[in-house]
Amino acid sequence: MEIIDKALEFEQRKHTFKTTSERIQSSREVKDLILSLNTIYKEDKDPEIMDLMKRLTVIKQKIEKRLKGRP
Repeated sequence: MEIIDKALEFEQRKHTFKTTSERIQSSREVKDLILSLNTIYKEDKDPEIMDLMKRLTVIKQKIEKRLKGRP
């Protein structure tokens, strides 16, 4: 399960992005990870995969909030 390993590695990584392009790249990467985990979850129905997807979604929301900036 290399997708799960990639997701765990992404979760452990520091999330200090200096440029907008780094934020965009990481947002796209985490989106791909979540969608890949979702396909695995549909087959296995493993609650640990769902918990991992939820944690990644929180990280993705923080990145996107930073991208959009203040109104």
